Amino acid sequence: MPAYGAGLLFSILFGTSAPVLAVKVSDHLDLGGAVRVRVDEDASRGIHKWGLDTIMLSARYDSDSWIGAARYRFYGKDYPFQYVRRFGEISFAEYAWIGYRFDSSRQLQLGLNQVPFGLQPYYSGTFYETLGNVIGLEDVWELGAKYIQDVGDWNLQAGYYARTAWPGQGTSNGSTYSIVVTPADASVAGGSRNDERGLFVARAVRKLELGNWDGEAGVSAMSSALYNRDTRRYGRRYAYAVHYAGSNGPWGVKLQYARQQMAPRNAGDSRSVSFGGYDGTFNVASRGNFYTGDLSYSIPGKFVGGWITGVKVYGNYSLYDKSQKDFRNSQRFILGTSFSLKALWIAVEWLNGRNDPYLGGSNYAQSAAAGGSNVWRGQFYMNIGYYF
Repeated sequence: MPAYGAGLLFSILFGTSAPVLAVKVSDHLDLGGAVRVRVDEDASRGIHKWGLDTIMLSARYDSDSWIGAARYRFYGKDYPFQYVRRFGEISFAEYAWIGYRFDSSRQLQLGLNQVPFGLQPYYSGTFYETLGNVIGLEDVWELGAKYIQDVGDWNLQAGYYARTAWPGQGTSNGSTYSIVVTPADASVAGGSRNDERGLFVARAVRKLELGNWDGEAGVSAMSSALYNRDTRRYGRRYAYAVHYAGSNGPWGVKLQYARQQMAPRNAGDSRSVSFGGYDGTFNVASRGNFYTGDLSYSIPGKFVGGWITGVKVYGNYSLYDKSQKDFRNSQRFILGTSFSLKALWIAVEWLNGRNDPYLGGSNYAQSAAAGGSNVWRGQFYMNIGYYF
């Protein structure tokens, strides 16, 4: 989108004062979506971009027994997808599932639903997410079945996922919303061609009070098969995690440790496995420890005559500590704030990455594996969304 077009869209959204509500089709069915604009500033790389980021269409069904939700996303033409000619040439489903409530404490979900691993639904309060997303652990949606049950102070979840999401549209093998094991594009040096199948996952969480802090502590574990298209052999993927999330008045904290171990049967180097998503593929170190810590503070009240509400400031650090000694560790650090401006929801973040495929112009294909530039790089990011 040209700058004037983005400016016009922003002006329209900024001037909207209607409440941000989905379209209520019936007592049980709501239709909605979002339009988002993004701003990217990185003077060191000469990046001064803003334009249309995403259009999302969604549906949600909720009755006493039957539940379900779906969301589809569209991208293209503006940064970082300026290489395609038209908006919408890159598109994919985020989720699409149906479920049944047996009672108030038990339900079953079928379809493209979220894999219950670690902190849910996200590992941090940031918009850009953590490195857990890059290595295929955070915000992952796959095709399968998930059972959820509350037992006293416990929440138990277990799932079986036959395969990753069906491919969307794009220019890459990585044409999914979630970053998942994906056969590498031809441009990825040392790339592998694996498919993840038969993912088993279990998560147990207990409500926990620590002094004035109310929250939860939990453990998660997963196991899956990695089928290599070249060798026609099966490898394995294992991961486990422990986490804590708590709040004390306006303060919030999230902590997680996870271990990921992959033993692929690649035709070449097995020290990395190719992952993909958001119209790209890249390599990820086969084994490593993941750490993340998130601290947030919600500022009560309304500001600027009631225009600004829901202000939150936050900071997050995440690290993928790779087991391969000659691989450079990947790190990400984010400081930011989010708030509502009339009908808009806005996130403003200072993003910093080291050997991060998405930040600072490091090596996209290799940063999460052997490493990239191995220096910290920062950039400014803002996302402005109108959700309906």
